[in-house]
Amino acid sequence: MLTEALKTEMLAVARAARAAAYAPYSKYFVGAALLGEDGRIFGGCNVENAAFPEGVCAEAGALSAMVLAGVRKAQAVLVVGAGSHLITPCGGCRQKLREFAQPDSFQVLAVNEDGQEQQWTLAELLPHSFGPEHFS
Repeated sequence: MLTEALKTEMLAVARAARAAAYAPYSKYFVGAALLGEDGRIFGGCNVENAAFPEGVCAEAGALSAMVLAGVRKAQAVLVVGAGSHLITPCGGCRQKLREFAQPDSFQVLAVNEDGQEQQWTLAELLPHSFGPEHFS
């Protein structure tokens, strides 16, 4: 489980990432904060383009930053979207996260603009998933 201090730090990173998002088409700005196994937090934001919907999700951006930094395992992700609804990673990002996470222990946190939050494990959001161990 994540401490309140760590959640607060992740939320700050996700909100800052959301503020930097590029979403001129959907106008739906998303930020993500990914906690690497080494304790570092990596931010990501959604980036759209004119060939909508061929953009990049916030979680994918955070994963790229984590991998670029040499980290190969993640512990948790926190996602912040617009409005009062809680959002979770899309199906594609759930699979991308699965590549770098243990489904039963990886935490997915969603926080809305009002500060309401909910938490799941990746296994709850992506049951019976396909992962790297299937190639062993």
